[in-house]
Amino acid sequence: MARTDFRAAAARRLSEERDLSPAIVSLLSPEQTHLNRGVRVLPVDRIEANPQNPRLAFNEETLEELASSIREHGVLQPVLVRPLDDGRFQLIAGERRWRASKLAGQPTIPALVEHIDDDTALEIALIENLQREDISPLDEAAMYDRMIRDHGYSIRKLAEKLGKDKGYLENRLRLADAPPEVRELVSLRKDTLSHAYELMKVEDPKKRRKLADQVARNELSLVKLRERIEGRCPGWRRTRTSSTPGWSASWPKATTPWRRPKAG
Repeated sequence: MARTDFRAAAARRLSEERDLSPAIVSLLSPEQTHLNRGVRVLPVDRIEANPQNPRLAFNEETLEELASSIREHGVLQPVLVRPLDDGRFQLIAGERRWRASKLAGQPTIPALVEHIDDDTALEIALIENLQREDISPLDEAAMYDRMIRDHGYSIRKLAEKLGKDKGYLENRLRLADAPPEVRELVSLRKDTLSHAYELMKVEDPKKRRKLADQVARNELSLVKLRERIEGRCPGWRRTRTSSTPGWSASWPKATTPWRRPKAG
């Protein structure tokens, strides 16, 4: 099996090392927005993860890629931490860089040290995670839901802060309260999001589970799933007639014209 080209991967990962996003900076007080001030070099082992961080899983391969770039170029963007009572520090933003630095064997890491309350710390962590490209749809939905429920965001305000389309957020939020079989389907196969939205239209739990199992086994395309949900037979379609307003059901034309039997 071919080995991962960590040097090439590192170049890609370096492009992700940029300043804190405006969405995060806006949550800091005016005195904290001068990001070139107050940056310190802290021992990696004196920093600990935030147990309230909504992101619990980190891809090992991408961490190794980032560690490779850190070995060669160092950490280009400081992490954001807050001081604890025992002389240690707790991560607010930048956990991937901190983990990759430990993996790379770096003894220290640049850090921006700020006094941040629990609510703001969690809000920053949520926003940082939502801006990751590798976040799972279910985690994304849960974080949107948490931002709205716990932090008072409207869908429009959250969409503007994250640079997302309002309709995109509304669709993702539907997954937050999706039935278990739909959530399981999305967790197994990210390419079934459109199927998941269709399955949520099915009110009968038994029918919904059966359809979800068929989608998971790749037995139902999106078109066939819609046909099953709407109670249509394969080949049935809707056409607009010129004489009758609205929609009417029609069947595909027969390949052989029907003829009246001859009288015997």
